[in-house]
Amino acid sequence: MVNIKPYQHEDWPVVERIYAEGIETGNATFETEPKSESQWLVSSMPDSRLVAWDWDNTIAGWAVMWPVSDRCCYAGVAEVSIYVGAHARGQGVGKVLLNALVETSERMGYWTLQASILKENKSSIGLHKSCGFRQLGVREKLGELNNIWRDVVLMERRSKNIGR
Repeated sequence: MVNIKPYQHEDWPVVERIYAEGIETGNATFETEPKSESQWLVSSMPDSRLVAWDWDNTIAGWAVMWPVSDRCCYAGVAEVSIYVGAHARGQGVGKVLLNALVETSERMGYWTLQASILKENKSSIGLHKSCGFRQLGVREKLGELNNIWRDVVLMERRSKNIGR
C-alpha cells in the first residue's frame, strides 16, 4: 500500500537521498548533484510537491511540477519530475505517485504536463506511457553528461477535462 502526502520540510533528508540515488543512475537527469531544499522549493510549484510513503512507512519517492515558462499563455503547462527510491523501484510506487501528480495538476488547473526523459531511461518512459503520456519526439544531443552527449525523449499528457 502506497500513501501519497504533501511534501513537508521534515521529508527533505529522504527526498534529497532519493534525488541523489536518481542522479547516481546516470539516467535520471543532467544534474550532477541534488538542488538544495531552498532551490527545490523556490523553483518548483508549491501545491504540487508530493511524497509517497510505502508499506514500511518510509518515503519511497517524490514527484513535483515545475513551471515551463513565465509567459501567461503557458500558465496551464508544467514539467514533471518523479523519483523513486532504489529500495522501492519496480513495485508500483512510481505509477501511484505519477497518477497522483496528474490528479493534483488537474485540481490546480493544468491542461498539459510534459516530461523530458533521458532516452536510456526506459523504465521512466514506460511509466509515463502507462499514465497517459505520449512521446512527442526525441531531442538529439540536448545536453552533455559526463562527457557524453545525451538524447532526451519529450513526452506530453493532455488533460481530457481542462483546456479542451
